[in-house]
Amino acid sequence: MKTSSCVSALAFDAIAPEFDTRFGEWRSVAAQRRAVRTALLCSFPRVGYILELGGGTGLDAAFLGEHGFEVLLTDPSPTMVQIARSRLLPFGSEAALVAAEDLEEFGECHISEGGRLFDGAFSNFAPLNCVANLDGVARGLARMLKPGAPVMLVLFGTCCLGEILTELLRGRPKQALRRFRRNDVQARLGKHEFAVTYHRRTALMRAFAPWFVFEKQIGIGVTVPPSAAEPWISKHPRLLSNMERLDRALSSPFACFADHVLYQFRKIG
Repeated sequence: MKTSSCVSALAFDAIAPEFDTRFGEWRSVAAQRRAVRTALLCSFPRVGYILELGGGTGLDAAFLGEHGFEVLLTDPSPTMVQIARSRLLPFGSEAALVAAEDLEEFGECHISEGGRLFDGAFSNFAPLNCVANLDGVARGLARMLKPGAPVMLVLFGTCCLGEILTELLRGRPKQALRRFRRNDVQARLGKHEFAVTYHRRTALMRAFAPWFVFEKQIGIGVTVPPSAAEPWISKHPRLLSNMERLDRALSSPFACFADHVLYQFRKIG
């Protein structure tokens, strides 16, 4: 049986060559990405060796490379990894074909082969929602991170008010309420279907508790709408700019209502 991330990897691999063009023009995605990058620069050390999970074509890893970081990007899509390698080459960073479910095994190999410990780790735009069980991810990160290293994981929120409103206006009530489901939800990208798990904060904390302490959560897209509002919202840049400004004020107190939630952990010494 194929794991959920293996199935999703097929979907993302199929659209990898057009991925940046397809989603890069959406202003809502850019606004949410800016919020994540600001948080990364605030929490990571000034320079360091960073591990990225589900890094796709390497946009965020390249951003960190521009700021002096060395990044090892991992992703289960061969085409994504190929594109990322080319993008990261000027920064001395690398990309490896690794599924999140295999992170524990990868960590053992990385350490046994003399690989360096990482100064931090992150995952952006919910690739871990394609992983049903995060226990192995937590064990793998615990194996490879230095004591005190931050881990910043951006997952789908479980009660996105923007998505509820957008989908109801479109007359799709099932889509509006899909994040409340406890079981896996079927998603579709191109011609491929795969399962998405909307992880609850309690389950996430339980998986990471043995090795990490939870520090905070940040709402990414409290008022900035989700991609379901595209391409309409991109045609209203002034409105989106105001939403982005409001997002910064509401990101902490209303994180639970955001499109994505950034969970920050720290490796126990």
